[in-house]
Amino acid sequence: MRGARTRRRRNPRFAALCLLLIFAAVGAAVWLWAGRGLPGEGVEVPDYVQADLLTVNPWSRPGTPLEKIDGIVIHYVGNPGTTAKANRNYFESLSSGETETYASSHFIVGLEGEVIQCIPLTEIAYASNIRNEDTVAIEVCHPDETGAFSPAAYQQVVELTAWLCRTFDLDPDTDVIRHYDVTEKLCPLYYVEHPEAWDAFRADVAEAMAADGRFIPYPEGFLRFLFSMRGKFGFPTK
Repeated sequence: MRGARTRRRRNPRFAALCLLLIFAAVGAAVWLWAGRGLPGEGVEVPDYVQADLLTVNPWSRPGTPLEKIDGIVIHYVGNPGTTAKANRNYFESLSSGETETYASSHFIVGLEGEVIQCIPLTEIAYASNIRNEDTVAIEVCHPDETGAFSPAAYQQVVELTAWLCRTFDLDPDTDVIRHYDVTEKLCPLYYVEHPEAWDAFRADVAEAMAADGRFIPYPEGFLRFLFSMRGKFGFPTK
């Protein structure tokens, strides 16, 4: 019959593809959300980290469980030219209670790039105020009053931060913050006064993650799962 419309057949593979994409978006969101807040139990630190844990005490290592890790807070020691060891020993000295000062950090990165771990990843540090309960703190040594990190310290804190982001499924753009972003304290000083340097730091962390082949939009296991399901939707498997 002239003028009669012919119904176009829908492509089942196209419909399946749309469903798969929707499934991927929703599933990835759920997967990523579930992965946030992972605990530090059983996590082994890299070989370049020297464990020199503080003794348990009320002032610098209270032993309070860190039940989830949602972020990383970067600090500067505020004492130019001092070493990682000296700052670790300062935290230890607080255990006497004489100064009634609460302070510590999970890691300290030294001027030569050495890294000391003061607090286990299963416990809170007294470093980041209201974010103590869900973040890892990194103190960084600096050579002068500007607060800029030395090249060796900078490179090492980038590597350490990238490792933490990979381990705890964190995004360097949103989950790596300055002490300033919590309390507006000028810490780390140089990277507060030079926001472009802070942006560059987070970009360097993301680049370090990409160089390791681990910074991808969806978790590796989730992508493998989607790939394994492609045959069920009628897509070629070869």
